[in-house]
Amino acid sequence: MSIKQVGVIGCGVMGAGIVQLCAQNGYQVIVSDVSQAFLDKGLASLNSSLNKAVEKGKITSELMDSTLKRIRGTINMVDLHDCDLIIEAATENIAAKKAIFGNLAKIDHDDMILATNTSCLSIIDIAKATNRPERVLGMHFFNPVPVMALVEVVPTLMTSPDIIQQVQTFGTSLGKTVIMVKDAPGFIVNRLMIPYLLSAIRLVENGVANKDEIDTAMKLGGNHPIGPLALTDLIGLDVVNFIAIACYEELKDPQFITPVLVKKMISAGWLGRKTGKGFYEYK
Repeated sequence: MSIKQVGVIGCGVMGAGIVQLCAQNGYQVIVSDVSQAFLDKGLASLNSSLNKAVEKGKITSELMDSTLKRIRGTINMVDLHDCDLIIEAATENIAAKKAIFGNLAKIDHDDMILATNTSCLSIIDIAKATNRPERVLGMHFFNPVPVMALVEVVPTLMTSPDIIQQVQTFGTSLGKTVIMVKDAPGFIVNRLMIPYLLSAIRLVENGVANKDEIDTAMKLGGNHPIGPLALTDLIGLDVVNFIAIACYEELKDPQFITPVLVKKMISAGWLGRKTGKGFYEYK
């Protein structure tokens, strides 16, 4: 079976990016969200992203128009029943994801592939909520989805080899580099990156250096494109905290213990770019 029509559940930052990426690469896409307001907000963000890409000369206006024509929004998950692949990109909450995958049992068919875009949660726990766990795997994209070159594909012990191959081929068709990862906390990128970000935050917390010095050190001394504190703001302090907690619960590794400073900033509503303030301030 070849994948022709893709369903995306959730039209937030990640979901909208996945919708744009798939539609830009020729796939028919249906995106669902829990309310018309959330759906409209996500589609407006997607439209803005495409317009910026046209302004910067990264895509043509013709490609933007054809991309938008391939996208359809809905607030009824039943409308995804004819999709060959469904990618869930809802909130990072294991109970919510299990509920979504359980509800998909009402509309899935023998050839449908189910993927979750979770950044750290157990794929097998999510897969068990379905009646076809052998057709479930993780497909972890990175933000911003249309730009970042990597996809982590995360099969479980139960995932069919045929499903793995189809998803690898699909990821490559999107212009991404696909890497295979075992179903382990944080996969590869977050398993390595979250302790790095938390270590940088501890340096600020302990007064070793300020945010600008730390970020400059890693950009110029480590040849990183962005410093760890600016990256934390980009990801969101709440997201970094969530991933750290999820990894610590599974691994009990102290390097995933969240610094007190992160908890205080979250309490203050300083989540990073999305709230206008984190370690830096944003217009």
